[in-house]
Amino acid sequence: MYIKLIILLPLLLFFSCKEEVLPKPKGLLRLSYNKPEYKTQLTDCGFSFEKNANSKIKKAFKNKQCGYTIAYPNLNATIYLSHRPVKNDLKQLLKDAQNLTQEHVVKADEIIPKSYENKEKRTYGMFYEVLGDAASQSQFYLTDSLNHFLLGSVYFNVKPNYDSIYPAAKYLQKDMQLLMESVKWED
Repeated sequence: MYIKLIILLPLLLFFSCKEEVLPKPKGLLRLSYNKPEYKTQLTDCGFSFEKNANSKIKKAFKNKQCGYTIAYPNLNATIYLSHRPVKNDLKQLLKDAQNLTQEHVVKADEIIPKSYENKEKRTYGMFYEVLGDAASQSQFYLTDSLNHFLLGSVYFNVKPNYDSIYPAAKYLQKDMQLLMESVKWED
């Protein structure tokens, strides 16, 4: 028994000696997105805006409201736009828009509001950046206070995991802000 052990031990030591094993360095996921190219999108709802050419727009009606979906197939995400005419109900429209954003408080780590005003274009509104595992990472509303009220939000077609969708959420956030800031009322 000892003889076998004496013969096997040097063999095991000889074959087990290899290069030093080092742990692999942490890797970071590298995501790249097409550089956005923006084009003016005219609508049947009385406004136009700049839209990323890498997205696909589709008209959507819901409860006789004029709306659009802007799909980003490569990001598995969609921006939803809903236009409503203002009919002496601006306070209610503002309240509804703010409540829609507040529904995400349960899952959001933080909601950062940014007010927006462009007197020249007659556009006033609010942009919300939603941090955390909420269903929507960006939302906005925009109005001219007299005739138009536009509501926008982005949703990913996956279970919300903010760490995973963060790069795509930031990419879409820039698109949404540009969309909001480029709105022109047609009347």
